[in-house]
Amino acid sequence: MGPVGVLCAIPQEFAFLADNLANAEITERAGMAFHAGRLDGHRVVLARAGMGKVNAAIAATLLIERFGCRLLLFSGIAGGLDPELSIGDVVIAEHVVQHDAGYTSEEGFVVYQAGHLPFFSPHDGLGHAADDALMARVRAALADLTLNPISAAGSDRPPRLHFGRVLTGDQFVNSGTLRERLFRELGGAAVEMEGAAMAQACNAFGVPWLVVRALSDLAGSQSHFDFRQFVDEVSLSSALIVRRLLPVL
Repeated sequence: MGPVGVLCAIPQEFAFLADNLANAEITERAGMAFHAGRLDGHRVVLARAGMGKVNAAIAATLLIERFGCRLLLFSGIAGGLDPELSIGDVVIAEHVVQHDAGYTSEEGFVVYQAGHLPFFSPHDGLGHAADDALMARVRAALADLTLNPISAAGSDRPPRLHFGRVLTGDQFVNSGTLRERLFRELGGAAVEMEGAAMAQACNAFGVPWLVVRALSDLAGSQSHFDFRQFVDEVSLSSALIVRRLLPVL
């Protein structure tokens, strides 16, 4: 049985996993470092992929083709879109959509399935759904999970776990107007820059995937400040969830 591939975009996301990796062997490909070893006794390959959809797709392809990974998981941070969620909450994707893929008409931009156009290559549906059996195991493994409050937030409320839709695009969302539109039009709970691209690559190879995102900001006009303040703590939350899930993946 092959290892689990874990992708991260930025150093803070990667460090909390790599620091606990035993017997690590490092391979460099395509400007990326892949750390193969054991995490809590489980075979994994950690990839620090870099930001954005192209990097995620390259890393996913290498993890599957070169390292024989049987499942890919993206661990990291995201901006919150659902107004019911707060910084520190964790979103696990049941469905992912590339919100910046589509076409532009006189009426504006219309989101459509990446790699398709309605007048050239029509496609029913939008995005990619996570595997039902995998999600059932994930829900069971996290049913009694309690995360520590985010100290930088000055609150004693433990972060909440949410299952929903995660949106992906090659942009850092720093706009309350766009945040509201993405939530209203696409029903996204969170927005990030890699997950749906990884999922598209996984689906092409027939490999299951999982996206775990802790909210470092709320994707509004202050998100660039919040990101800096909360990135370390919320990255740790995502990494802890990954380690809890490894036995059921």
